[in-house]
Amino acid sequence: MLTPSPHTHTAIDRKMDSGVEADVCANCGKEASDAVKLKNCNACHLVKYCCVACQKTHRKQHKKACKKRAAELKDERLYSQGQERPEGDFCPICMLAIPLPMPEHSAFMVCCLQTVCHGCDWAAQKRGMIDCPFCREPRPRDDKPALSLVKKRVAAKDPKAIEHLATKYFFGRMGLKRNLSRAIKLWEEAAELGSIEAHFKLANRYRYGQGVVQDMAKAVDHMEKAAMKGHVASRCNLGDLEFRNGNKERALRHLLIAAKMGDKLAVANVQSMFVEGLATKQQYADALKGYQDAVEEMKSPERDEAQAISFKQHMTRRQR
Repeated sequence: MLTPSPHTHTAIDRKMDSGVEADVCANCGKEASDAVKLKNCNACHLVKYCCVACQKTHRKQHKKACKKRAAELKDERLYSQGQERPEGDFCPICMLAIPLPMPEHSAFMVCCLQTVCHGCDWAAQKRGMIDCPFCREPRPRDDKPALSLVKKRVAAKDPKAIEHLATKYFFGRMGLKRNLSRAIKLWEEAAELGSIEAHFKLANRYRYGQGVVQDMAKAVDHMEKAAMKGHVASRCNLGDLEFRNGNKERALRHLLIAAKMGDKLAVANVQSMFVEGLATKQQYADALKGYQDAVEEMKSPERDEAQAISFKQHMTRRQR
């Protein structure tokens, strides 16, 4: 058996043998110094390089480990981030999270671009206030002044306004002719400016090929970006995709997060997985308890009263 020459024992080997993290170039072995500035591999952060040439030379050797660690880091971010709902999911008046699905429990005010829960809206109406309960400005009575307000905020590069206008173009509402390409461009702009809802809408468009060429990779990318910012529906959609792809454990992790943020459908799906033997009794219990706690935190007397009034009006219309 040949004994390796001590002269071929690199700085990397010496540092690893001594239990010290190797602060050397993974390719040539140069140690970090005032003259040698090392940079981490951007994808995995496992190794460092002294220059681009060394990184390229070492790529083939490093590729497998890099890909594996990069995927692990991505999963860490995906499942650790976005476990709380974003600021936009909270009513700006009572400061409580709005129940899901939000459109059924709130109203979007184009005057100030705020989403106000029905409880606070109803409380303001009881006091005789017919204007916006948040900014006190008169509510637009028809599409033209409403659209004018939105376009003014779009010109100021407000991501909420841009996303709102994109949705109106997509469905052909607020007096606008339906224009899918225009909607996509506006959603892309809003997403770049930080709109979580725009990422969610783009995910759905790419998933189903609406206004764009169907592209599941782009759909998942937008879903993940929204989910990591706390978008509950995006988290549920990721769970659905993972389940359909046979990744039951990953699906369950997404659904557990969504359930604990107050999503009823996520709880139902966890229950189904429990019945099918794909989730444990404890996991279902945790999902149910988390959901119940979230729902309890969203309750208020004003919201209960608004819901009761809405139900009464609905029943009255049905009896006519």
